Amino acid sequence: DLPCELHSWRQMAEYSPEMRQFVCVLHLYHIKAYDYLRKILPLPHPYSLTKQVFIHSWLSNNEAAAGFSNDIFLQLEENVERGDQAYRYCTVMLQDVSLQKQQEWDPQTRRLTGFVDLGAGILDADEAPLASEAIILMAVGISSPWTAPLGYFFVNSTTGCLLAQLLRQTIHKLNNIGIIVLAVTTGASALGAETARALGIRIDPERICCTFQHPPGSAHSITYFFDVCHALQLIRNALQCFQKVEWLTDSMWWQHVVELAALREQRVLDPCSPKSGRSGGKESYHLKVNLATPLFSEGVADALEHLQKLGLASFQNCSGTVKFVRLMSSLCDVFYGRGPYGRGLKEPLLAENYTKITNLFNEAKSFFVNLRDSMGRYIIKSKRKLGFQSFLLNAESLKWLYSNYMCSEGTPSHQLQTYAFSLDPLELFLRALQQACGSSGSPTCTVFQAAYHKLLASCSLSPGSQHGSGSGNTSSLDISLSCRRDLTLGSIYAQCNPARGRTLAVEYPFCAGLLLRSSPLSNALMDLSLDTQSVTCTAGFVAEQLACDLQCEACLASLFESDESRLRCRSVLYIKKLGRVSLPSASVYHITSILEQVLNWYGKGGDGNKNTELWHLSLEQKVFQELLGESPLFPTLTNHLFDGELSINNHYTILVKEIARCYLNIRTNLAQHLNLKYSCGRHRLKRLKGKPLLPSPLGSCQLSQTHMRA
Repeated sequence: DLPCELHSWRQMAEYSPEMRQFVCVLHLYHIKAYDYLRKILPLPHPYSLTKQVFIHSWLSNNEAAAGFSNDIFLQLEENVERGDQAYRYCTVMLQDVSLQKQQEWDPQTRRLTGFVDLGAGILDADEAPLASEAIILMAVGISSPWTAPLGYFFVNSTTGCLLAQLLRQTIHKLNNIGIIVLAVTTGASALGAETARALGIRIDPERICCTFQHPPGSAHSITYFFDVCHALQLIRNALQCFQKVEWLTDSMWWQHVVELAALREQRVLDPCSPKSGRSGGKESYHLKVNLATPLFSEGVADALEHLQKLGLASFQNCSGTVKFVRLMSSLCDVFYGRGPYGRGLKEPLLAENYTKITNLFNEAKSFFVNLRDSMGRYIIKSKRKLGFQSFLLNAESLKWLYSNYMCSEGTPSHQLQTYAFSLDPLELFLRALQQACGSSGSPTCTVFQAAYHKLLASCSLSPGSQHGSGSGNTSSLDISLSCRRDLTLGSIYAQCNPARGRTLAVEYPFCAGLLLRSSPLSNALMDLSLDTQSVTCTAGFVAEQLACDLQCEACLASLFESDESRLRCRSVLYIKKLGRVSLPSASVYHITSILEQVLNWYGKGGDGNKNTELWHLSLEQKVFQELLGESPLFPTLTNHLFDGELSINNHYTILVKEIARCYLNIRTNLAQHLNLKYSCGRHRLKRLKGKPLLPSPLGSCQLSQTHMRA
């Protein structure tokens, strides 16, 4: 299909679609061959492929077709031309998404789809390869939290050289509209390492080079980051394989972490307080591990130290493990800072904390290069080295950005928000894209393209806008927690107990003997009336249900009445129990009490529309109205709210909504749980034949998948 005459290769505007496809494929897949053919044929300069020629550029398209999105670049250019400094600097990230290889007929375009498409048109032929992956590119603001999906490309094989070429074309296209790219982020994987090498990055600690020049040979340098979550997964894999790592005189044992995750709930007895009026009585506390605790966190370090002090044999001699976990926790805090209101090491990189962070990086480098396995071999030179090398490269890149970006004159912002150097913003977009595709499996090219078009139609590039990533109400903190779900104590517990998985909630607790002695929760709990006991039991059951799926350590800890005098740590909890029921925290109990009042008040009417979801939502609204003006809930979450975006839809409000939904679902479905007669002291609950206590619009208690995957 290609002309052989040289005069047919004169001007880009005269090139046929087949010529454009040939040029784009050759340039992206085989740059050296492209440079050689330019000496024979008048092929266009590589960077002219992204320039606007008449209506189209060769790698760009309108609407949601494969290639760079002209609409997004036009919006970015308008923001730059208005002088908005927030759009002056950005980082570029990419990730590949698996596709289902399938050829389909499009009745609208009257063409076959499912083939490779690099923005110059589908390679439509019987022998043309089908696309197996989509490569998605995104730009993220460094001084301001804006995100922009730049486009996607359908390919049938992904290589580091291909990704490097796409990154260079992206950087060039952003430079053309006045946006300076300071960093690139990819996954910490074999493909990510290959991409880094193709750009000129060196990750060997002895000759590390964290920047590459663009254009090649120019004075402008761009840093390279590996995604921290991917790097942590590689380090976890290394520790599981080696079981024991040594440095100087200390050792880190992976078994300590396994024993912590597998620690069974244990009953602890305390003498009854004078307030109970029972001399010599006993009150029951249960020591319980918070399975939502991240592996590499201060909470795990505190828990190991606490269990060691208790004298448990499995946790003796764990000081080396504690030191390793604390170092990794500090590094995670630096690279997971996600806003200007973070605290400690989660603060943005500023002149005030630069020295402290630099000292931490130096300590980590000395630590990593001296790690050895049980045979005395250096881990930094082993086949499990990439995770440690990724952290060292990220540290060098962050220091380079501070020295060459923040300290330079004319810089609009003198702080770096390290969240922009992770793949979390892109993961947020991919999560929304998967939901738009409507299935959990790999989509076809047609389904992917329709979902991408849907997200692009609602895309807003305003800083902090959730619509910029097409994510709706899901926050970046929730996505970060979701991505790290296999980096929690719960994931280790599931590996050790594959048949049991996460601990399941107890059965519905309206049965005899569950409501025992008085509780210090509040004076209301000392009232042994049936209503008060039922609310207390149901609130405890709600807390247990939510704890099964919560991935946030702080939020999970806030659900229960816990004895903090023993240990002010959210990774190990001393939960008050009455019988088999965990007592809820005062905030959970208060919310459920308000819910019960709302149900008693609004459930008495004879409205025939109670079996609708609208009625259920109206109850939630009434609950929030009743809670307005009340004393603050969840006092332990005050500092935690600064870990995410400052928005009304944070973990505080999500937790209140999920408690309300779960409780309402239980209370409006009591008939399902009362198939037998239950006794509670002198009171008896009898099932009303054919008459539930309240209408049942939503079935049994189910968590909102949107929020509770947080």
